[in-house]
Amino acid sequence: MKQTIYMDNAATTPVKAEVLKEMLPMFKDNFGNPSTIYKTGKDAREKVETARGQVANALGAEKSEIFFTSCGTESDNWAIKGVALEGLKNGKNHIITSKIEHHAVLHTTEFLEKHGFEVTYLNVDKNGLVNPEDVKNAITDKTCLVSIMYANNEIGTVQPVKEIGKICHEKHVVFHTDAVQAVGHIPINIKDQNIDLLSLSAHKFSGPKGTGALFIKKGIKIANFMHGGAQESKKRAGTENTAGIVGLGKAIEFACTDIESKSVELAKKRDKLIHELLKISHSRLNGDPIKRLPGNVNISFEGIEGESLLLFLDMAGICASSGSACTSGSLDPSHVLLAIGLPHEIAHGSLRLSLSEENTDEEIDYVIDQVKKIVERLRSMSPLWEKIIKKN
Repeated sequence: MKQTIYMDNAATTPVKAEVLKEMLPMFKDNFGNPSTIYKTGKDAREKVETARGQVANALGAEKSEIFFTSCGTESDNWAIKGVALEGLKNGKNHIITSKIEHHAVLHTTEFLEKHGFEVTYLNVDKNGLVNPEDVKNAITDKTCLVSIMYANNEIGTVQPVKEIGKICHEKHVVFHTDAVQAVGHIPINIKDQNIDLLSLSAHKFSGPKGTGALFIKKGIKIANFMHGGAQESKKRAGTENTAGIVGLGKAIEFACTDIESKSVELAKKRDKLIHELLKISHSRLNGDPIKRLPGNVNISFEGIEGESLLLFLDMAGICASSGSACTSGSLDPSHVLLAIGLPHEIAHGSLRLSLSEENTDEEIDYVIDQVKKIVERLRSMSPLWEKIIKKN
């Protein structure tokens, strides 16, 4: 099998042909600035508002509650900093989050700590789950925001969002969820799940890069993050990325059509991968085996380095990622894997495969075969593996 097999959809996804078709006219035929009052601008504005409706329908929200941004990171920053600044007006400077959040959240809270905010970082269990009771016990009269991700980008664990949101509402605390990995992959309804703020990004569900959105529940007080013009109901300044927004709208509509049945089919492929790869000795599944994104597989193999595994997989035509942060220039293993209790040496030997509906059964079989061969080869060259074998 010579063609590239793409199994890193948690990192980004290819833009679907249907999405690109919707976007292309916005570069030429409907190129107008949506903020202008003449027909060319009004036509562009109409396309933006259609996309806003598509996003709202996918989440069970109102059109007026959807605000377009440049990406999930901006949406996270806006949600957290915006609520934090409003909280200060009432003497509230406490934020609650978890130790396994995306760095878009963690680096934002760390920034706020340097500016007088107190942040509680909740522990998770061995499967990466936040205990709602821990959230409840951490809330004080100074708490202005709880930010817990919907599903983890590395290990795929889906959090008890509805329960956490209910607790926040009972305590009159704003609840934000980073749903970048979840939107378009599992059903979401912001009203049923007690969500006040939700971040998403188009390129995680076959939309274009550089376009995201933030759901802000009507009545939630949040400071503006971008200042300048009157775009996005005067809440987020900057000329709209019209083509990107149109692409986001089409992509989320496509992704959320028959989402439950598509999730079930994808989970079957995921489970086959997990079942077969766990036959490799001294391997373990990371993340919850049941409460898990339908396309996420994260497995650690003792006695190998994740970056070496990735290089060999690349030579075999397989695109994947590692639980280790080595590939981004750091020698430290993933903060997520350490938070669920993995020792450094095991966390370094992790592999994340994130599937899409485009992956075939033939590709699944090929990946299983290649991973088994590569792990065996790497272990045959590893002094660490020899020690593990002798120890056992």
